[in-house]
Amino acid sequence: MRRTFLSLAVLAAASLLASGAMAQAWPSKPIRAVVPFAAGSATDQIGRAFAAEMSRTLGQTIIVDNKPGVNGMLGAADVAKAAPDGYTIMIGTNSTNAALKHLMKQLPYDQDTAFTPLGYFGSVPLIIAVNNDVPARTLREFVALAKAKPNFVTFASASTSQLVSAEMMAHAAGIQMTNVPYKSGPAAMTDLIGGQVMMFSADFAVMLPQVKGGKVRGLAVTSTKRSAAIPELPTVNEALGIKDYELIAYFAAFAPAGTPPEIVARFNAAINAAANSKELQEKFAPIGFAVEPGTPEALAQRNRAETVKWGKAIRDAKIEPQ
Repeated sequence: MRRTFLSLAVLAAASLLASGAMAQAWPSKPIRAVVPFAAGSATDQIGRAFAAEMSRTLGQTIIVDNKPGVNGMLGAADVAKAAPDGYTIMIGTNSTNAALKHLMKQLPYDQDTAFTPLGYFGSVPLIIAVNNDVPARTLREFVALAKAKPNFVTFASASTSQLVSAEMMAHAAGIQMTNVPYKSGPAAMTDLIGGQVMMFSADFAVMLPQVKGGKVRGLAVTSTKRSAAIPELPTVNEALGIKDYELIAYFAAFAPAGTPPEIVARFNAAINAAANSKELQEKFAPIGFAVEPGTPEALAQRNRAETVKWGKAIRDAKIEPQ
């Protein structure tokens, strides 16, 4: 027994030394950052900016790999099955890491256990907007239009945030709309401008330039306070005379479960350095993006709370799992 115990002790020590050596050598090759949404989306824009800053801190290239589809599920599944060696991470969102388990009858991974939190990037509200030909100048007028013609009003969605924000608004206002799903936010925006859909609720990165450029008409923001980026737009609560409506999209980095803690710590330091970058903050301030550096543990706690919150929002909006 003594020999067995000594053998186990030697093996444990060797394992620890090997783990430490791997962490010291890491990263020795480029890192792949999977963005589970299309190029040009807010997740893509924010993910690429963080990846560039993180590359400087880590001394290694981070290659962004867009894998859109099924509200982020395809990209998330890719990362969930990747080796936990620090060379594959995901730029996750409320879609991939909080809402999907409530939107899908079955996922190809366990959302609660498949990922190791690395660090929180920040959050951004959404803008509800309509095509310029829609005869509604305010959100209240848009609701009146939808009430007069149930299911006549169409809205686009390419992510969980976009789908849930619209359905939450519809539920709060007592209207029925027809959802038109898209593979990407930019594609949905193209059709909103072209009049193929009537309404779209999307993050500032996708929506704000089009609203300010006069290509679509902004009606409201989904936060509880007006945004400094476009203060003339009321909140949904203000526009409809309700309370408790809020939907914020958030962004964070995750690795496959089992990633060594030494590598997690180095990723977290690189993420926080990026979040504290004045250049990055100034780049995204115009779209209302609020950075919030923190620990992996804080992200894990936030994600648990957001999973509960999004589950309730999806049930309240009566969105049936697919």
